[in-house]
Amino acid sequence: MENLRLIIFRYLAREVLMSMLAVSLILLLIIISARFVTYLAEAAAGELDGGVLLTLMTYRLPAYLELILPLGLFLGILMAYGRLYLESEMTVLHACGLSQGKLIGFTMVSTFVVACVVGVFSLYLGPEGVRASEKLLAEQRNRTDFETLKPARFHELDGGSGISYAESISDDKQKLQKVFMAKLAPDSVDDDLTVLTAESGETVVDAETGVKYLLLKNGRRYVGRPGEVNYKVVEFKTFSQILPEPDYEAVKPKKETDGLSTAQLFQRDTLAARAALQWRLSLPVLVMVVGLLAVPLSRTQPRQGRYAKMLPAILLYIFYLVCVNGARGAIEDGSAPFIGLLWVVHGTFFCLALLLIGGKSMFAGLFRSVFSKGEAA
Repeated sequence: MENLRLIIFRYLAREVLMSMLAVSLILLLIIISARFVTYLAEAAAGELDGGVLLTLMTYRLPAYLELILPLGLFLGILMAYGRLYLESEMTVLHACGLSQGKLIGFTMVSTFVVACVVGVFSLYLGPEGVRASEKLLAEQRNRTDFETLKPARFHELDGGSGISYAESISDDKQKLQKVFMAKLAPDSVDDDLTVLTAESGETVVDAETGVKYLLLKNGRRYVGRPGEVNYKVVEFKTFSQILPEPDYEAVKPKKETDGLSTAQLFQRDTLAARAALQWRLSLPVLVMVVGLLAVPLSRTQPRQGRYAKMLPAILLYIFYLVCVNGARGAIEDGSAPFIGLLWVVHGTFFCLALLLIGGKSMFAGLFRSVFSKGEAA
């Protein structure tokens, strides 16, 4: 008998986990593709180095998986058990001694494993990945225009107000050879054009102020209006120009708490930190609740079709996720009636899962007990 239970458990676990992995892989590919296209466009524009794209996506994986796996598990149970009901395999399993309680127990074992994995992602790997990716993006986006140059190509400067060209560039992006630069004067009414040519150039940093300069050597500077001959020509041995400071606003994470470790969230007493901490702790709970919800929602009749309850189940999951996100937002902005609102949402949907599982039998038993007492009276 124990061997039969083990065989049934392995069979159900394999069906659920294989379906979950397939769904999660598809969802992950969709999300990664959309994000990768964005990063690829930035790399093409010179804002990111193409060599860091794979590293950046690797850092982002835990944050994606902590949200994908609960949905993948939910859909995996619906698809796996829906097929078993449709092909009458569940009927055979019930005949072999698989009761509703055992089915839920076997499902929750697999769900608990997934919840542990999601917990590792949400509590540790996710924040670490967000912090590492934001640091990498900051390093990339905080580079100056001249650190993003590629040899023998024209590049825009200062959002299109100028153009630059270098015949060759050193590997560390610090030294340039055969430099050409053209730029319109930003405050000139007459649209004066400044053209610089130099044999070499390099970026230097002032030791006292930390300001970056572009130091050009052995070149000429032309200033004038296009179409006229009264250009001013200045020859120089060295010419330095301050490089504009990068835009640090672009590299800030959407939420400051996303990059903080779980230990740091415990130490902070702000509403944002409390909301983020509850969110991370509640993701494994969400996995357990959606796993429990999926069992009764997967019940289908052979004539109903495999995906008869798929749409209502997905809508219920979306509503659950919206409620959880809404509770987190309410805690963050201080509009929540109490700090534990997030757990009330989880508790409500847990009770809904119990109602879906045993509602009919519970009400039927209550109905019989009331009428039996009435007859006895």
